[in-house]
Amino acid sequence: MESRSMILREVPHEERPRERMMKYGAEALSHAELLAILLRTGTQSQSAVHLAGAVLKQCGSLRNLMDMSMEELTAIRGIGPAKALQLRAGIELGRRITRSRLGDAVVVQRPQDAADYVMEELRYLKKEHFVCLFLNTKNHIIARETLSVGTLNASLVHPREVFRAAIQRNSASIICVHNHPSGDPTPSPEDIALTERLAEAGQLVGIELLDHLVIGDGQFVSLKEQGYM
Repeated sequence: MESRSMILREVPHEERPRERMMKYGAEALSHAELLAILLRTGTQSQSAVHLAGAVLKQCGSLRNLMDMSMEELTAIRGIGPAKALQLRAGIELGRRITRSRLGDAVVVQRPQDAADYVMEELRYLKKEHFVCLFLNTKNHIIARETLSVGTLNASLVHPREVFRAAIQRNSASIICVHNHPSGDPTPSPEDIALTERLAEAGQLVGIELLDHLVIGDGQFVSLKEQGYM
């Protein structure tokens, strides 16, 4: 009848996640142990490590965890609003740290620079996110905005929305970016058609579309380099 999971106080002191991290470093911990530290506590019937394991099992992978909403997290047994907020905060900090590695004044001199700026944030998302990078006359990224979140295979955006946002930020030029959740950055016919519309609209308003990037899993395609603009 003793079927419940071992709670944390029953785990030997040296095997607890925080103690293991202090002794061996964060890199020695499993995904579940690191999540357990973020969660801090488990429930009456399971340890924080077991609860973290349940979260990973529910989402399927760390990649999917990054895109889980508050509602999806709190639907997991043992995860209330406070724990869901802790997880979301940890994920967001990781994203910001990744972006901050490039520095505050990112200069785009080639497509790779823009791809590096957004890669770690976009490569894991389960839906298409259309992001606009706004640049000044020196090609510094002065702002970024997610203008559209689409379905699993389509992103809906209108040139009017893109250039309204660019005008509001006094942008000299823009770079548009969106991800392919499949991991394959090969542009679709819709991607190519949207690029042509954006380039034409940019010429009309005097704000140049420098490039349109499609982000996959660790790889990207520049539609400018491919000759589509």
